[in-house]
Amino acid sequence: MKLFSISPSLDIRFVTVILLVMGLSTPGQAEITSLDSANIDEVLNNAGVALVNFYADWCRFSQMLHPIFEEASNVVREEFPDMKQVVFARVDCDQHSDIAQRYRITKYPTLKLFRNGMMMKREYRGQRSVAAIADFIRQQQVNPVKEIQSMEEVNTLDRSKRNIIGYFEKKDSENYHTYEKVANILRDDCMFSAAFGAVSEPERFSGDNVIYKPVGESVPDMVYLGSLTNFDLTYAWAQDKCVPLVREITFENGEELTEEGIPFLILFHIKEDTDSLEKFQHEVARQLINEKGSINFLHADCDKFRHPLLHIQKTPADCPVIAIDSFRHMYVFPEFKDLTVPGKLRQFVLDLHSGKLHREFHHGPDPTDSTPGQEETVGEVASNPPESSFQKLAPSENRYTILRDRDEL
Repeated sequence: MKLFSISPSLDIRFVTVILLVMGLSTPGQAEITSLDSANIDEVLNNAGVALVNFYADWCRFSQMLHPIFEEASNVVREEFPDMKQVVFARVDCDQHSDIAQRYRITKYPTLKLFRNGMMMKREYRGQRSVAAIADFIRQQQVNPVKEIQSMEEVNTLDRSKRNIIGYFEKKDSENYHTYEKVANILRDDCMFSAAFGAVSEPERFSGDNVIYKPVGESVPDMVYLGSLTNFDLTYAWAQDKCVPLVREITFENGEELTEEGIPFLILFHIKEDTDSLEKFQHEVARQLINEKGSINFLHADCDKFRHPLLHIQKTPADCPVIAIDSFRHMYVFPEFKDLTVPGKLRQFVLDLHSGKLHREFHHGPDPTDSTPGQEETVGEVASNPPESSFQKLAPSENRYTILRDRDEL
């Protein structure tokens, strides 16, 4: 008995649509490794590159990503068949909340990149398409180390960027393999180069040698004095050189920085005003080095970030301006000229941690800080601090299911 019919003109299109839907809704040849507490370390530690999808079945964005992620795995597997070279994996965060907590997953789906078991700070935030994900993996396979063919090339390096150069007797050596591994992890933060054999000989007067060339033509080089066979030491040294204490915030990395979840101490400055930036960097290093990890030290282009400035009733003409964004409110450092006053910047940050900045915005100066005749005003509302501006750069709720409480996992 014929239950329904399809016109000949629609027949081919109907079958094509059915096949496409089936292809997108079933794994097919996808080799997605499901990770759990028993296998996660072994799988990730043995993978050159692993892209891991942290998801929850009830999350509609996770449901939308599943077929795309699987098809991207198929595409990548054809180009990189070695399972130890590239791995696509997934973690059901409802079933494995311990793993989700371990990697501080606060939204679904989250795509994290791992190299040799180490989670990269920058997760995948690109377009959620097969082509974009596959292209991202291809980019990760490009060797970040540029081989130097002559020592003259060293003089042509872009000194507006951080450069690390390795001088090795031979490429097939444990020293270089360690260097290459470090370069892969820090590829987004530094430019890596290497010279071998006769080309590198003038710089190998005491064996294989690695140097760091800071930004700027007149800044002296820094030599790595540790063991090149010790990955942890080499990585720690390179990370310290490649990741500045004071980072620039842009619209491209704003979401990533916001998601770290710690307040911002920001210098707004005109791009060409490098003097103010140098003073800020110096004082942050002098007064606040112990606060690293509890607050993000950033600098921002006044022209690009006009809106946050207007939020605190400032314009580019007022720059340089220092402010704290706590992700609840914004607070302005009173006078930039006081930056170099010993302990002044540090106290500004400590007043954030203690709640004093928030309290004084709402209730006026603390009694101990009041001048004669002002005591009677304590307890009255002094002003309303502007709401956080950079919180708006956080992950979009139209793209992720955001977990409001980290303990929700």
